Amino acid sequence: MTFDTDEPTPALGAILDEGRGSLPYQLIHGESLVACAAWALGQAEVDLVDASVTWDGIVEAGADLVLHDALCPMTPPSFLASCLDHARETGRAVVGVRPVTDTVKVVADGLVGETLERDRLLAVASPLVLPVAVLPHLPAQPPSDLAAAVAALAAAGHRVDTLEAPPAGRRVASADYVRLLEALTGPVGPPRG
Repeated sequence: MTFDTDEPTPALGAILDEGRGSLPYQLIHGESLVACAAWALGQAEVDLVDASVTWDGIVEAGADLVLHDALCPMTPPSFLASCLDHARETGRAVVGVRPVTDTVKVVADGLVGETLERDRLLAVASPLVLPVAVLPHLPAQPPSDLAAAVAALAAAGHRVDTLEAPPAGRRVASADYVRLLEALTGPVGPPRG
């Protein structure tokens, strides 16, 4: 048997919905957020991993891992693929981010203090791509909260690159945010076979 060496090893992907309440099952364009996120991974040519696969099983598979937040359901497949390509080219983890548009204040000892400069802040969106070379060096599966996962990677000495996600890749925090995202995007569906 021969293998085409020009074809990269398929990446594995997981949809993160744990700890997010019922929001991943809200509908956008008539489909659940979690289904839209799964379809985007499929269209980015990432193989979904069943939740029953252990962390050791994922590491032993010898493939890059794409963690996609169900609360970023409309992230374009092309952006997921570009994050994967970046991780493969650099050997570093990469996370999708969005600019911060809210006013952010420092609070200390119960008192509101100075305003932070928004242009120096980023909001973690999705995905978080872990290249195959990084996986064996992680003591356990990263937290399902991508901001906490990025912090844990950085604390363990792993560099995490950021790529700006398009507006459709924004994270939703409530049903109102889902309606806004629905107004900004078009319907999606399962990959065509």
